[in-house]
Amino acid sequence: MSETPNTPSTETPDEHGIDRYDVLVVGGGVAGLSAATFTARAGLDTVVVDDGNSILKRNAHLENVPGFPGGVNSRLFCEMQREQARRNGCSFVDGRVTALRRLDDEGFGATVENEDGTSRERYGTYVVAASWSDTSYLDSLGVDLRTAGSKTYIGDDGLGRTNVEGLYAAGRLTERYHQAVVAAGHGAQTAITLVHDSETPFYNDWVTPEGYFTDRGREVPPGCEEIDDDERRRREAESRETIQAFFAESHPDPQRTHPSLVDDE
Repeated sequence: MSETPNTPSTETPDEHGIDRYDVLVVGGGVAGLSAATFTARAGLDTVVVDDGNSILKRNAHLENVPGFPGGVNSRLFCEMQREQARRNGCSFVDGRVTALRRLDDEGFGATVENEDGTSRERYGTYVVAASWSDTSYLDSLGVDLRTAGSKTYIGDDGLGRTNVEGLYAAGRLTERYHQAVVAAGHGAQTAITLVHDSETPFYNDWVTPEGYFTDRGREVPPGCEEIDDDERRRREAESRETIQAFFAESHPDPQRTHPSLVDDE
């Protein structure tokens, strides 16, 4: 792995020197990373712009997420999800999108502000907004928004499409329930909607035993994969090693709370 478990990413805003992508995901929380994993696995060149401030990290201990019967440290969970997206081909840019505009030819241009205050333009044919709870960067697009107290939500068609063609939204930003598993599921749903809208050949994200399709005289559908028993065992071993590495030690980051309760930035 290029990242060590429990170690923050060292990727810079200039990772790979690329500035144009098929899919640009705004926000590296649960919904954004779930969406990015699915679009990347479908073969779409995907980047996540992340300022590292996922609200999930405020949780003292994350409960009710499938696959973790005893719960899991929320910062560790975020890093595991990020590593999963990276393994599936996703790129990352550390920074914050401050403005998003439609391009005259196709797609969107995003102004990404780095930690040192400098900015760089990034471009995406499609954009997934998953940036709870910031919508200011969408001001020039005419997106359907609903304000409720101090919160602003993006309207969607139930599958992640907004009223702006090519712009999708996922997670709490779309007023889905405030639960990690719901955000992850909606991120996946939005991504699959985008994949189908892009006319990318895609049947299902499914790894099957060798012969599952071909022994029935069928082609392996787009997005699916057949693997033999040796490859299955190799992947199982890699899965165990990866999980053990992530859980080998306690997470080093301090527990954070609501920003209004602390003096630092």
